[in-house]
Order: sequence, then structure tokens, then C-alpha cells
Amino acid sequence: MAVLAHPDDESLGVGGVLAKYAAEGVEVSLVTATRGEGGRYHEHREGPGHPGRERLGEIREAEVRCAAQVLGIRGLWLLGYHDGALDQADPREIVGRIAGRIREVRPHVVLTFPPDGAYGHPDHIAICQFTTAAVLAAADPAHATDPAGAPHSVSKLYYMVNSPARWEVYQHAFKRLASTVDGVERVAHAWPEWEITTLVDTTKHWEVAWKAVSCHDSQIAVYDQLKDLDPERHRALWGTQEFYRALSTVNGGRAKERDLFEGLR
Repeated sequence: MAVLAHPDDESLGVGGVLAKYAAEGVEVSLVTATRGEGGRYHEHREGPGHPGRERLGEIREAEVRCAAQVLGIRGLWLLGYHDGALDQADPREIVGRIAGRIREVRPHVVLTFPPDGAYGHPDHIAICQFTTAAVLAAADPAHATDPAGAPHSVSKLYYMVNSPARWEVYQHAFKRLASTVDGVERVAHAWPEWEITTLVDTTKHWEVAWKAVSCHDSQIAVYDQLKDLDPERHRALWGTQEFYRALSTVNGGRAKERDLFEGLR
């Protein structure tokens, strides 16, 4: 189960991994906290060329459903929180709702953003915090969830991260990833190689991931630069996906994992 903030996070962030495991017969599911209504529409942030927040939310919901189908995702839930204000959601409510989906699906593995939100995005930071709390809440018999269900203990929780090599490709494609929050610029940084616990080979599935990215047509003005990457950079971006193993009840140690299900199969 991937628990993410916006439509397109699944394709750009972990599309290769979701496609890989779906192709192997793993039941893959996705919880998306917002409908992405606060984003741009093609090159328009607002104004005459922008369809408005409500309509953009409908468009982006259709896009994430397209991407989910391409990636082989079996279960998709959109929670409908406000894009750009996810950190203001009621913590008990959203943690209970995510935990409810965990109890319903009963995944062995959960994926989400890292604590820094990749590049300081407040929605990404918030979904990391809420998801981490929900993993604990789902296992606690005393915690009420929506929907209600029997407690379930997730075996492994991962944060999606980027090594210096992969981050260089993102910077090349997007020029500079940063967030300005409360007047302060937050600049992204790669994770040191030694902090990355898990490398998953997704070379065979990068084309599926790119097809899923292409479902997000309303955002394609931002992603269009990815089309022009040279083969070496495409391999660096899509051929391996990297994670930090934040929680595991089944394995540990310094050796880098090559499989999110290591210790389980």
C-alpha cells in the first residue's frame, strides 16, 4: 500500500515499484489524501486558462484513476482533504481513516514520503507523519478506525528517498526543486548513500511508470522535460527505486535490501 498526498505522487514517486510488484501478482493499493485541486493546469497556475479548483480536482482524480489502471493498482481511495492544507487536517480523523484502510487491505508493506517531504512540501511532510502514526494505530486494538476493522500489524514501513545520482536526474529535468513555506525557501537534498537501506531494480518496468506519468495530462507541462532525458538519465531515474526502511518486524542490518518483501518471502 502506498499512502501519498497528491495524484501523480504515485507515478513519479514509486511508479516503477508499484508496476513491478503488481506484475509479480502482489496486491497493490493506493491511498491519495487530496484530489490535487490546488495544482497548476498545464502552464496555468490561475486565471482564464485554469478550470478552477473544483474542476481541476475532478480532472486530476480521473488522471490518478488512469495511472492506477496502468500500474496495476487494485484498490484506490481518495480521501478528499484540501490540497495545500493537508497539514491542517484533523490528526485523529485522518490517522483513523488511513488506519482504517490499512485494516481493510491488511498490507504487509506500506510506502510513503520521507520526513522531509522530498523537498519540504508541507503536504508531503504531513502525509509521512499521518501514515507513520496510522501504521501504529492500525495495530492498536484500542484505536478506533474508519472504516472499523480488526487490528492489523504492518510488517514493513518504507520512506521513498533519492540518492545523489537519482536526485541529479530530477534536478536536471526540473531545474530546481524547492518549496517556499511561510516565506522561507526549503531546498531539497539527496539522501546519503549510506542512509538508503533498500534498492529495488525496476528497469523492466520504467516504461509502464512513464505511461502512468503520462496519464497526468493536466500536469504534463511540468513533466514534459522528462521526455528529453538521455537514456543514461532515464535509467538512473526509473531503473532503480530507493527507500529508507523506517520500520521492520522481520529483518534489519546494514546490508542493502533488493526487495521490499525481504524477510517476508
